[in-house]
Amino acid sequence: MLVTISLYAGTALIMFLFGWFIRKRVEKRKTDSMERLAESILAEAVEEAETIKNTARIEMEEESYQAKAKFERESNQTRQDFQRVEKRISIREQNLERKADYVAKREKGIQKHLQSLQERDEKLVESEERLDQLIKRQTEQLEQSAGMTTEEARKALLSNIDARIRAEAGQQARSIIEEARQNAEVEAREIITHAMQKHTLDHVTETTTSVISLPDNEMKGRIIGRDGRNIQAFEMSTGIDVIVDDTPNAVVLSGFNPMRREIAKLSMEKLIQDGRIHPGFIEQVVSKTQEEISDLIQDTGDQVLFDLGITGVRPELAMLLGQLKYRMTSGQNALHHCREVAELAGIMAQELDLDVTLARRCGLLHDIGKAVEGGPEGAHGKLGRSVVEKYGEPSEVLECIDAIHENPEETTPMAVVVRTADALSMSRPGALREPLEKYVRRLREMERLVNSFDGVSRAFVMKAGKEVRVMIDHEEVDDLRAVQLATEIARKIQARMEYSGQIKVTVIRQTRAVEIAR
Repeated sequence: MLVTISLYAGTALIMFLFGWFIRKRVEKRKTDSMERLAESILAEAVEEAETIKNTARIEMEEESYQAKAKFERESNQTRQDFQRVEKRISIREQNLERKADYVAKREKGIQKHLQSLQERDEKLVESEERLDQLIKRQTEQLEQSAGMTTEEARKALLSNIDARIRAEAGQQARSIIEEARQNAEVEAREIITHAMQKHTLDHVTETTTSVISLPDNEMKGRIIGRDGRNIQAFEMSTGIDVIVDDTPNAVVLSGFNPMRREIAKLSMEKLIQDGRIHPGFIEQVVSKTQEEISDLIQDTGDQVLFDLGITGVRPELAMLLGQLKYRMTSGQNALHHCREVAELAGIMAQELDLDVTLARRCGLLHDIGKAVEGGPEGAHGKLGRSVVEKYGEPSEVLECIDAIHENPEETTPMAVVVRTADALSMSRPGALREPLEKYVRRLREMERLVNSFDGVSRAFVMKAGKEVRVMIDHEEVDDLRAVQLATEIARKIQARMEYSGQIKVTVIRQTRAVEIAR
């Protein structure tokens, strides 16, 4: 029994010692594992800290480089600004030197003229002395002559003297008038030359196309759309041809109406910038641009008035001035032409001691009638006069408009100045392009003819006058009437218009049913 108990006790002791040993081994392994894990975490933390440190250093270097580049750009911009200011100052100094030379020449001419008058006075005094001597001699001869009474001698003497004085006075008057005319011509040439030299407004010849830059050639495919749907929707909404050719990274907008072409240009730029190009979005963008263009026109008119220093102009008149930007006269922009006339008239008025601001006002508004929609061709003079009279412009403005368009014999100083400035602007190189003007006039007349039909909502002349697209009201015109309308329009164009080749008439009737799901 004791042996058995001893065996059990020994076995238990051995098992206890074995368990204790195993536990120590496990604890040691766990401690070693924890130490290795701690060392691994510490190493990863050190590595991550080093990475963060390197990243921070790289970011600091990048920010330092960007700041340095920005500073260099701003320094270059400031340097360029200083150079432009120095250039403007140099140009002003040159203008002042030319003006000083001009004043010196005028003073020299005046002195020469005064000297000439003084010499003429001396000659007149000598002539009077000779006449006195001649009268004295003839009186003595008459007194000695026989058969003549004193009264007859006096009459003969007076008749002789009167004839000689009239002859000399007439000759001298002709000489003075001729000299005055020559001096006036010289003065006028100098004033006009000075005005042309001082005037520096730039001009760009107007065309019937606008070029839109693309970020890449892939954009052309998006503009065209599947089966040409996008380009068709754009042309239908704007009335402007879209020309997609081999020109890299560019498309061309073609149309004779500058207003529609500007709307198409702004809409196309918005579509390219947005990236969403599909028929529905195209119509939204074009509609929004048409609403925004009126604000742009008003800003343009206000800016021109501000640049010329003209105040007190009604907003409605400023709006018409802005619309002149989208009118052409013989190939030149109507607003640029009016501004050029205003500048030239102001310079010449300054030389002649006239009201400079009034001269600019008259020059700027002399063609305002061209901005009035729907007026008959060539009647912008009467339209302009009625417009400026309606909005309370000074009487001098009305006189200048009459002098240029209705009454060329008007000879008030201001009218002559503005008429001369208008002639200078119209006669500068590149100002007149009659073939383009006739082409645009023919296309406008074609649009006006098509719009005269009942049921026509809009009409666009496209493809350089070879196609007319007519949008009709689906509520007023049914499908059968649309076919008849196309035939009637084609016949009327054939009867009224002169053209070469053929003109395609396309009548489009669209019906849209819209309902909202709630």
